[in-house]
Amino acid sequence: MQLTQSSGQVTVLDSKALERALTRICYEIVERNEGLDQLVIVGIRTRGAYLAQRMAAKLYSLSDVDVPVSELDITLYRDALDPNEHRERPQNPVLSGTNVPRDLAGKTVVRVDDVLFTGRTVRAALDALLDTGRPDRILLAVMVDRGHRELPVRADFVGKNIPTSLGEAVDVRVTEVDGEDAVTIRKVASR
Repeated sequence: MQLTQSSGQVTVLDSKALERALTRICYEIVERNEGLDQLVIVGIRTRGAYLAQRMAAKLYSLSDVDVPVSELDITLYRDALDPNEHRERPQNPVLSGTNVPRDLAGKTVVRVDDVLFTGRTVRAALDALLDTGRPDRILLAVMVDRGHRELPVRADFVGKNIPTSLGEAVDVRVTEVDGEDAVTIRKVASR
């Protein structure tokens, strides 16, 4: 894949490359799991949910197993809420867009997200997921791992490793939200 640049953005994966990366992740999931009957895919809203739906369709085409796919809203679990707001985490939060099954015992859950950066979103998703049930195993699939971890988190399945600086942002674009499939890098103010 040749990098293309336009209007301050560099495209590192076009739609075909993104599709190949997603397919590769699905093959790796099949290889690491003996049968997919106990697998559940949980997409982290927003773009991770769309990637999860695509993964479920690909897994079905590879194995003839209809893998359940759910969506997880982690809004109330984030530690990056406005510091001027002093919200306490609710006891039994109800989140719009979360439809994870309550009975996860005996299941392997694959959490799906678009970009792995500091690890804070993944940690929040883990907290939210464990509030809904106790699966046997939890794995992580991401389209892009860009580095710069602040927490000890690593992905089990990665579409593309893209080393970045803190002055760059990685955007995974999906047709359902953005009108196109692509992964781009753009300049931002450093933290």
